[in-house]
Amino acid sequence: MLFVERGKDGRIIALHNASNPAAQEQKSMMDEEVLAFFNTTDSWKQLMAMSDLGTVRILEDLIDILIRKNIINFTELPEHAQQRIWERKQLREKIVSQDLLVHDIL
Repeated sequence: MLFVERGKDGRIIALHNASNPAAQEQKSMMDEEVLAFFNTTDSWKQLMAMSDLGTVRILEDLIDILIRKNIINFTELPEHAQQRIWERKQLREKIVSQDLLVHDIL
């Protein structure tokens, strides 16, 4: 989902991956208004990149499920795939642990 920022005339002026004070309204990437915004800003590659981010997360979750259910072994994956998955998992853990520390302080 995308978060829409609108101008005074009610038209989309920006799209965000996360909500913020200026962008609370959620829309699908395939919403006609969102597609029209990308068409006017000639940003189809940006839309594809935003979609890719969500798809990568889905694939990571799918791989985790397959490993947990013993359908595949992590070591069966190509070495470069193992390395990339391991690096992303470490980054995600680091982000989550830092996020918890901030919430604990507040």
